[in-house]
Amino acid sequence: MKDYMTLQGLSLVGTYGNRGLTLTEGEGIWLKNPAGDKYMDLMTNYGVNIFGHGHPEIVAALSAQLRRLTTLHCSFANDVRADAARALLKRCAGGLSRLYFSNSGAEAIEAAVKFSVLATGRKTFIRCGGGYHGKTLGALSATGGAKYRSAFEALLLDFVEVPYDDVQALSSALDGRVAGFFVEPVQGEGGVRPASPGYLKAAGDLCRAAGALLIVDEIQTGLGRTGTFLASEPEGLAYDMVTLAKGLGGGIPIGATLVSPAVAARIPKASHTCTLGGNPLAAAGLLASLRVLDDGLISHVREMGSYFSARLREAGLPGALEIRGKGLMLGVRVKAGRDLILKALQGEKILACPAGEDVVRFLPPYIIRKPEIDLAMEGIRHAFEASGTEN
Repeated sequence: MKDYMTLQGLSLVGTYGNRGLTLTEGEGIWLKNPAGDKYMDLMTNYGVNIFGHGHPEIVAALSAQLRRLTTLHCSFANDVRADAARALLKRCAGGLSRLYFSNSGAEAIEAAVKFSVLATGRKTFIRCGGGYHGKTLGALSATGGAKYRSAFEALLLDFVEVPYDDVQALSSALDGRVAGFFVEPVQGEGGVRPASPGYLKAAGDLCRAAGALLIVDEIQTGLGRTGTFLASEPEGLAYDMVTLAKGLGGGIPIGATLVSPAVAARIPKASHTCTLGGNPLAAAGLLASLRVLDDGLISHVREMGSYFSARLREAGLPGALEIRGKGLMLGVRVKAGRDLILKALQGEKILACPAGEDVVRFLPPYIIRKPEIDLAMEGIRHAFEASGTEN
């Protein structure tokens, strides 16, 4: 049997951590290694495989599109792309009227940066401490903290950092130079931290008064992850801009930057384009995802999120300080040993991912059920006990 871990390590630039695990197949909530051992996937490739692996409707839609047309530049019209764009705009609502298709979340943020400059004529932005918007240079400018930024500063544009979920700090930072404010409804990489109710609405009002744009990053929280189609949906926002990616294509790479009519009117031809953005294959995945993600499944996400959260709270996990999150975007903040816990979880054949410096993050597929959560809790309890952390 080939040693794929060594082969990959010798072939790829070493920018990724090494989980010490080779995975070659997926079905439902499970991933398999070459020996056929099953791992419960509670991280879904950082929130991409929202319907699990091999969902029949997603597979059928992608297979059919593979036989028709896979790529086509956006200077040509295409039936699947047009239908996907209209369906997504309708589903998001909030006054969004046009969108730009890209291939990833970071690309969606890059587009948002440029569109903000074009729409306002300004080049100063506000970001949140703990915010994460990607690692390309424009997106990195919007990402908070020094962890990913320090080696590349000074970055491209002027970004002012304010504390997350602090309306007064945002109000003090806004002035006539600010083009836009980048914010996540729930900070993912920053530690699974939900914003307080009303924060986004207040932020939007403040931005509007200052002539700045509110850019809501729903790359991880969107597509039903928190129990509504957009996590910001309950705020009733009149959106300036929303960014989406991760689960948007049913596992196929696609990003989208959705804009209001006022922003769309200020974006000229050739100001930002992408050869592969909105390709028909990815658009077919998007359309299939919107069909699968009906009200019943979103209701199931809310139910399973409440159940999983309650099980985590009642478990008395050693070293656990706080259970955070919304829907099926959950985090356990721990006193110490976060990475040891992740390793122990993998030893229990459960895959989770880190967030911030001290949070174990769970992003299960939406199809997970109570018996599977109960099974996961057995392994989670064993992993926390085995990691050696204490209350």
